Amino acid sequence: MLGKRLKKTNRDERGITGLETAIILIAFVVVAAVFAYTALSAGLFSTQQSQDAVYSGLEEAQSTLELKGGVIGLANATGSGTTGKLEQILITVGLCSGGEPINFTDPTVSGNNDGKALSTSSATHYVTITYVDKDQKVEDLYWTHTALADADSDALLEDGEQFLITIGGNDGNNLVDALSTDLSCGREFKLLVKPPTGAVLEIERTTPGYISSVVNMS
Repeated sequence: MLGKRLKKTNRDERGITGLETAIILIAFVVVAAVFAYTALSAGLFSTQQSQDAVYSGLEEAQSTLELKGGVIGLANATGSGTTGKLEQILITVGLCSGGEPINFTDPTVSGNNDGKALSTSSATHYVTITYVDKDQKVEDLYWTHTALADADSDALLEDGEQFLITIGGNDGNNLVDALSTDLSCGREFKLLVKPPTGAVLEIERTTPGYISSVVNMS
């Protein structure tokens, strides 16, 4: 009788041990599934972030503006050496193929700004133009735009349109007032046209040895 009871007890212990083992295995499976889901979610999130970063980088690097035609200078005074000097530069720009529209609202001017568009709370422009030569760097030059050909009347440069950009105005807003060293004969200079997004359009030119009323620096 005692032997039968011992055998029955052993069988019952084996049953309890098997149930506990099954519970432990199930717990391991659940924990592993939770870790796997977490890792997968983190991987998907990281992939999405990387994709967004790549697209953002491409958008910033992609050139959206291109120069159409030559670079024209209008003289403040004609002559050679330091006598001749330019007061305005004219460029024509358009969008690259597939480029996004760019807002060319003219910069506002307030008071005596030495030829530069002021970036104050009243300023409403989006595109900035910087002048650089060996002696100076002048940010945010004053400029105006004129729609050409089939361009509509708004300030948004769209696919197929061209804008004439006049850098430097009149009445105290021209390049003679803006630059500490005049844009005279034989001077290398660079213009940086910076849209809100996309690559900067760089234009490098050298003024001729004699400056006439109109100078073509193609």
